[in-house]
Amino acid sequence: MPIVWIVLLGLVVWAVVRLTQHSTGRDGGQAPAPGWPPRETPEEILDRRFASGEIDAATYTEARERLAAHRPKPQ
Repeated sequence: MPIVWIVLLGLVVWAVVRLTQHSTGRDGGQAPAPGWPPRETPEEILDRRFASGEIDAATYTEARERLAAHRPKPQ
């Protein structure tokens, strides 16, 4: 009988840990937790850098083409 309670307690602990990991948004691209800024895509970072003047138009265009070429194809 004590083994059943130990297994049950272990399952509860595992479930709580598993659920709290999903809510943090740190695994597999989940949405960020409240209070964390949203994660920028590579295109958004590139757009921001071009808009702020960090990179010129030629670099921006080349980087955009590279990103488009390496994007996974939708299935």
